[in-house]
Amino acid sequence: MNKDYITAYYNDEDELLKAVRQLKEKGLEILDVLTPFPVHGLDKVLGMRRSRLTRVAFWGGAVGAAVGFFFQAWVFTEGYPLNFGGKPFFAVPSFMPVTFELAVLFAAFSMVFAFLIYFKLGPGAKTVIHDERITDDRFLVVVGIRKEGNQQEIEQALKETGAEGIKHNA
Repeated sequence: MNKDYITAYYNDEDELLKAVRQLKEKGLEILDVLTPFPVHGLDKVLGMRRSRLTRVAFWGGAVGAAVGFFFQAWVFTEGYPLNFGGKPFFAVPSFMPVTFELAVLFAAFSMVFAFLIYFKLGPGAKTVIHDERITDDRFLVVVGIRKEGNQQEIEQALKETGAEGIKHNA
């Protein structure tokens, strides 16, 4: 995160959902919400769109299936044709297991790489650990500071939502 922001901690998911609703109503910019487990309804409250990762998986799987099928077709008809007990060279049913496995492999790898590229993760990525307890039992809201003067307004709004702790990060 390159901008100034304020973090607020909550101890309960219901308090978190209520706080996020109130902060969105006040027009504050919520940069991120960190939770130790998925919170039902949080994505709707934040106004998040459906993930496009399913499309990436589909196209990765389609490419993998095509690569697997056409590579086998080429190998068994042109590259190195062998006669296995009278089976035809272009035996499509025998290509299906490898085709399916390559579709799954390419879909998985395409999703992993799309996720890493989209979220700018990988070698050299900078991580910010706001609090050690976020992965245990604490909920965190990261609110962006747009102007210099509204820091006190944001902190007051966070206090009104019942935040357990508020910390300013520059």
